[in-house]
Amino acid sequence: MSKFAWVQPSLWGAAAGAIALAVVGFSWGGWVTGNTSKQNAEILAQSRLVTAMTPYCVAKSQADPQSAERMVALKAAAQYDRRELVMKNGWATAEGAKEADRAVADQCQKALTT
Repeated sequence: MSKFAWVQPSLWGAAAGAIALAVVGFSWGGWVTGNTSKQNAEILAQSRLVTAMTPYCVAKSQADPQSAERMVALKAAAQYDRRELVMKNGWATAEGAKEADRAVADQCQKALTT
């Protein structure tokens, strides 16, 4: 028998333990890869942006000189057309932005028609 016979079983045990730890960590431990973490951060940032910009959109619609006519048209429109109306009216376009944000327009039309 070799002098270091215990080395091979201990390395196999360490490898099995590392694999088990990774499986448990990613399955139940809440571990995520860097790419998943980045995607989650982008989703959270977009959600926070929409939440912050919706009151701005509502205020912008109320300050619109043609607000009364446009609100009648908005409420008369089909639900799937309302977002496009909000975007076309410019209410979901932030200062300095070139185009309206679709998610903000969607939340804004929901806030305006409820």
